[in-house]
Amino acid sequence: MLLGIIAGVGATPWETGVAAAAPALRPIEVPSEAGPPQTEHLAAARYLKEHPDAAPAGSNDFGCKPTADHPRPIVLAHGTDSSAYSDWSALSPVLAQAGFCVFAVNYGGKVGGDSFGTEDVWASSAQIGDFVDQVLAATGAAQVDMVGFSQGASVTRYYINKLGGAPKVGQWVGMASPSYGGVMYGLVPVADRAPVLYEVVQQATSLAAIQQAAGSPFIQDLNAGGDTVPGVRYTTIGSRVDEMIQPFANIALHGEGATNLVLQDMCSTDLTGHFHMVYDPYVQQMVLNVLDPAHAVQPTCTAVALGTGISDVVLAAHS
Repeated sequence: MLLGIIAGVGATPWETGVAAAAPALRPIEVPSEAGPPQTEHLAAARYLKEHPDAAPAGSNDFGCKPTADHPRPIVLAHGTDSSAYSDWSALSPVLAQAGFCVFAVNYGGKVGGDSFGTEDVWASSAQIGDFVDQVLAATGAAQVDMVGFSQGASVTRYYINKLGGAPKVGQWVGMASPSYGGVMYGLVPVADRAPVLYEVVQQATSLAAIQQAAGSPFIQDLNAGGDTVPGVRYTTIGSRVDEMIQPFANIALHGEGATNLVLQDMCSTDLTGHFHMVYDPYVQQMVLNVLDPAHAVQPTCTAVALGTGISDVVLAAHS
């Protein structure tokens, strides 16, 4: 899986959402069986295998009503070839315990498939918008805050910037956001010179994987006219050693309302990269501080080894 992810970005088949009608996706799924918190992807994957309807602890209580201290529910969007439980089993309970109403959806699934976040990213962005409407209707809130990891950051920002979602969103937080895509250690330029490689990679990974690269039609569309739109506060949380987004500066947004936080600027010994970001306690507190600045707490800086989480993702794909 890891090799496919690292190579899986690119060219010809990626124009689906612009050039043609949105393809058929599985309807969004809202998991409802509360699962236990996890500390890494592998444990989450193993639990999910036995409990396919597992929801991150503290999420998807449609009877939850926002409070004056936390008036906006939080919508969480997972990454590529993943799920709500796989990516949010650690952060969701943290947010719920802080007093937020939290919602996490499975989106972008292939008809007949067994994973999510694998299909056309334009269509997935529309699915995210449908879910936001469900959350607003259930909670009575006027707006939500959105937190996206990896692809989840891009589809939520596309919903906000391009699909009319801005009036419904107060804050957007992108964790390991591929804001400008990445060259993946030079693999994308190689494939640009031999576009047939993209078709091979799509077969090995997914359409969504190859739609997320520096210079791709989706990335160009996402950022056309500016990275941000008025009225929404944007925050990226990135790592200098992100395994997927190279150069790491491609994570940052530019424009009014944008703040870019770099993990190692705050905790130089935490070498968490792309894959471990959602399970890193320091990063989790960073997210909570952005969403709830009135109750911000200085995270504890703990050393994390370079490459942490990569083996978990690889093993999770084959568990």
